[in-house]
Amino acid sequence: MVNLVSASSISLPTVVMQQEKILAAIDLGTNSLHMVVVRIKPELPTFSIIAREKDTVRLGDRTTDGNLKPEVIERAIATLGRFQEIARSLNADTIVAVATSAVRESPNGKEFLQQVKNELDLNVDLISGQEEARRIYLGVLSAMELNSHPHGIIDIGGGSTELILGDSHEPRSLSSTKVGAVRLSSEFVTTDPISNAEFQFLQAYVRGMLERPVEELLAKLQPDEKLRLLGTSGTIETLAVIHAREKLGMVPSPLTGYQLSLKDLREILNHLRKLSYAERATIPGMSDRRSEIIVAGLIILQEAMMLLGADSITICERALREGVIVDWMLTHGLIEDRLRYQGSVRQRSVIRTAQKYQVKLEYSDRVAAFALSLFDQTQGVLHNWGTEERELLWASAILHNCGHFVSHSSHHKHSYYLIRNGELLGYTETELELIANIARYHRRSAPKKKHDNYRNLPTKQHRQTVSQLSALLRIAVALDRRQIGAIAQVRCEYRPEAQEFHLWLTPSQPGDDCALELWSLDYKKDVFEAEYNVKLIATLKASESQIEPPIMLS
Repeated sequence: MVNLVSASSISLPTVVMQQEKILAAIDLGTNSLHMVVVRIKPELPTFSIIAREKDTVRLGDRTTDGNLKPEVIERAIATLGRFQEIARSLNADTIVAVATSAVRESPNGKEFLQQVKNELDLNVDLISGQEEARRIYLGVLSAMELNSHPHGIIDIGGGSTELILGDSHEPRSLSSTKVGAVRLSSEFVTTDPISNAEFQFLQAYVRGMLERPVEELLAKLQPDEKLRLLGTSGTIETLAVIHAREKLGMVPSPLTGYQLSLKDLREILNHLRKLSYAERATIPGMSDRRSEIIVAGLIILQEAMMLLGADSITICERALREGVIVDWMLTHGLIEDRLRYQGSVRQRSVIRTAQKYQVKLEYSDRVAAFALSLFDQTQGVLHNWGTEERELLWASAILHNCGHFVSHSSHHKHSYYLIRNGELLGYTETELELIANIARYHRRSAPKKKHDNYRNLPTKQHRQTVSQLSALLRIAVALDRRQIGAIAQVRCEYRPEAQEFHLWLTPSQPGDDCALELWSLDYKKDVFEAEYNVKLIATLKASESQIEPPIMLS
C-alpha cells in the first residue's frame, strides 16, 4: 500500500491556545468590501461575531480594458485602512484578508494587492473561484447544521456565483461561474427601468451560463435524495428583508433560517423590474447601490432555483468571511469536531489532482519523502524555511511529473501549467504559483528572471523560496532516478569549514551499485551547489551501520 501523504510529515501545525483570540476577516468582493471581527473561544472551539463593517467600493466597476480604476483603488485602500483601525480598536490579534473575482480577473489586480501591502502593510490572499466556494461552505457549516442531508448552497456575488453541494461532510461539488450582479448590470443593462428585451436576454444568458454547473451539482445527488437550497450574500439577504417587511411587518434577527418560495421571488422580481433605480432605492432595506444591481442578482437566483428544481430557499447570513475565519481555525489546529475532515483538504486535493493526471503515486511519494527529509536535515543549516514552505515542497514533489499527462517533451513546463490551473483547494493564488514554479524547476534550467512565471512572482522572498526549494526537489528526483526505490535512506552531513555537503546513501538492495542514481545526482547537483554555495558529495554505503552520523551545525 502506498503511503500517499508521507505519514505525519506534512500535518498542519497545531497552535495551543488557552486564551480567547480576536480575529478580523476581510473580503474584497466585486461589489463591496466587508469585514467581520470575531472572538475565538479555543476551548469549545467556536467564535462569536463582535463587529461587522461594509463599504460599497465597486471593484467590479473597471476600465474598458478590464483594469481596476485608479479612483476605485484609492477608495478601496482608504476603506481597508479604516477597517484596520477598527480591527485594532477591537484588539484584533490578526487580520486575514482575501480577494475574489474582480481582483482575480483584473490585469492590474496583483499590482493593487502589492500597493495595499506597501501602503497598509496588509497581506491580501488572492483565491480561486473554487477556493472561494469551499470557504463559503465552511462559513455556512459554522452557522447551520445540515444533519447529513444534501444541501445546495448558492452565493450570488458581484462578479461570480458560487454553487456548492454538501451534506455537512466534505463538499460533493464546488463551482464558480462568471455571472454576478455587478458584472451583468454593467455589461448588459442600459435601460432604467430595465426593458423587456434586456430582461429576457439576461434570463436566457444566465440560464445558459448556469446550466453546466447545475448539471454537475445534480449529478452528485443520489437518486433517492431531495435537494434543499440555502442562499447567502447581499442580494439574497436583501430579498429576504424586503419579503419579511412585506409579509411580517418586521425583519427577523437573525435572518438565518428565514425561508421564501420561488413564487415569492418571482413576485418581488416582477415588481422591482418595473421600477427605476431611484424608485427601488426608496424601498425599506434597499441601499442606493444595491438598487442598481438587484434585478440582475434576482434573475441569477430565479434561474438557479428553476434549474435546480428548488421551490424554496433558506437564508444563511454566514458565508465567505466567516469561512475565512473557520479556515484559519482549521489550519491552526483549533477544530477537531465535525469540520475535522477539512483539516487535510490540501493534501487530499493534491492527491486527487495527481490521480487526475495519472501520476505514479508510489514514485512521487518516494520523491516527496526524500524532499522532506532533505528539507528537515538542512533546516537551520542551509535554509531557514518553515512549516508552510515544507508543505509547498511536498505538494510540488507529488505533482512534479504531472506534465507527462500532456507530453513527455518539456513535461516540467506542462507540470507548471497543470498545477497553476488545476484548481487545487486550500491554497491561495500565490501559494499555487509557488507550488507550480517549484515543480517547474525540478529539471533542466534553473530559475531565471527572463522566465515570465519566475519573474512575475510577487516578491524577492517568493523567488528565493522557489530557487531554494526547487534545488532540494532536483536532488530528491535524482535519488529515485530509476523509479524503483533503489535508495532506502539518505543522511546529510554539512562540513562548513570545507563548504562541503555530503549525502550518505543506503541502497535498498545489497549489491546494487545505484550507478544511475549517483550519475543523476552528479548531473543535477550544479543548481543545488550554486544555490547553497556548497560542494555536494554523494557516497553509497553498503549498510546503515556504515553510515556516519549526520553532523548538523547551526
